Amino acid sequence: MTQTLYAIGDIHGQLGMLEAALAQIEADGGRNARVVFLGDYVDRGPDSKGVIDTLVRGLADGRDWVCLKGNHDRFFEWYLDPDGPRFDPHLLVGYHWFHPAIGGTETIASYDVYLPDRIRKTDLAELLHAAVPDTHKAFLRGLKTAHHQNGRFFAHAGIRPGVPLDQQAENDLLWIRQEFHSDKRDHGALVVHGHTPVDAPERYANRINLDTGAGYGRPLTVAGFEGEDVFILTAKGRQHLPSRS
Repeated sequence: MTQTLYAIGDIHGQLGMLEAALAQIEADGGRNARVVFLGDYVDRGPDSKGVIDTLVRGLADGRDWVCLKGNHDRFFEWYLDPDGPRFDPHLLVGYHWFHPAIGGTETIASYDVYLPDRIRKTDLAELLHAAVPDTHKAFLRGLKTAHHQNGRFFAHAGIRPGVPLDQQAENDLLWIRQEFHSDKRDHGALVVHGHTPVDAPERYANRINLDTGAGYGRPLTVAGFEGEDVFILTAKGRQHLPSRS
């Protein structure tokens, strides 16, 4: 019997949407369904702490979940670095984790840490260290960068075309966009990703994008994979996801 595999796009602190998605999966595939989360659990939305709590609790309960790392999760992980806060050089000049467009302010607020008008980065990191449970820190450190199963390769942002799947660099798996999106080659597996918000899930011959903008208040997408079929879970059940040319 073919195992049904589920994937959830970028969550971005939307706990209510996550709970609804998990309920849909359980109704469709049961409590023991394998679920791959594509990363970006934090930032922008109102309850990043609640999202991580849910994932940590599910893993502790033995759920068959694979949690991948997104670039926003790495922002959080790096700010909590024991040697002092680190900043991602892939951000545009002038941007940082607490920039309004990025959403780190909302993440720390979910831990009851608030950004004053003036504070040193190291002092803020100390406050955050004290507020974030050790289980959450371990969760962030333990996130995988990719998952390969049943002819599908799951990664937050995508892959570097032309590079073997088992040799992909973390920065590409977390950050790549146009070079991957525009490449029509067969990558050796169907790449399932998020990272770049779209109005609705997009399926192409070599990739599927499941980031439908939950971080901006738009719907969170859940996809299912069963044999060659790809479907989206909705409140009314399964909806086939057709491939674009």
